Amino acid sequence: MKQSLILASSSRYRREVLQKLHLPFTCLSPEIDETPWPNESPEQTALRLAEAKARKVAETQPDALIIGCDQVATVDGMQIGKPGNHANAVTQLTMLSGKEVVFHSALCLYDSQRQHLQATIVPYFVKFKSLSASQIETYLHLEQPYDCAGSAKSEGMGIALLDYMRGDDPNALIGLPLIALVEMLRQAGVDVLSASTR
Repeated sequence: MKQSLILASSSRYRREVLQKLHLPFTCLSPEIDETPWPNESPEQTALRLAEAKARKVAETQPDALIIGCDQVATVDGMQIGKPGNHANAVTQLTMLSGKEVVFHSALCLYDSQRQHLQATIVPYFVKFKSLSASQIETYLHLEQPYDCAGSAKSEGMGIALLDYMRGDDPNALIGLPLIALVEMLRQAGVDVLSASTR
């Protein structure tokens, strides 16, 4: 690869997803205000923040391909975030019991040399089972997913909480849609299969 590839994120989950492509990359954490704007849709919030993260990193990286990501989860039109602690996770999973959550995963690839931006949003749909209080407590004790929107890790024991997962790319649920990223990289002149390291 002629340009360095940078993931504008401090998320270990996104880092692990990007490693699947076997591309050399570095991570830089953008410090931006992630507060939603008034009257902004979840999709608009996610796309705006994904772009803002990439552009923030570009301020110090003038010759790079920068991946910006953001995800906004909603249930019944209401945004849900990361619980942060046990009590909030219990409240969140109780609220999500029996309901479908939409994860709006935004992705952008910013070429800081050419100042060219590609952006898209990839939705993913997750339906929670009807959960008892004891099931919720058991799950949270086992996995402690306090840094995950929706209080469940589908790649772990959280799969037992779900009725279904639907979408075009399962990586979108973790916050980094790889199918869309591979195409964006191709548009930027990077063939993932040729550029990957063994």
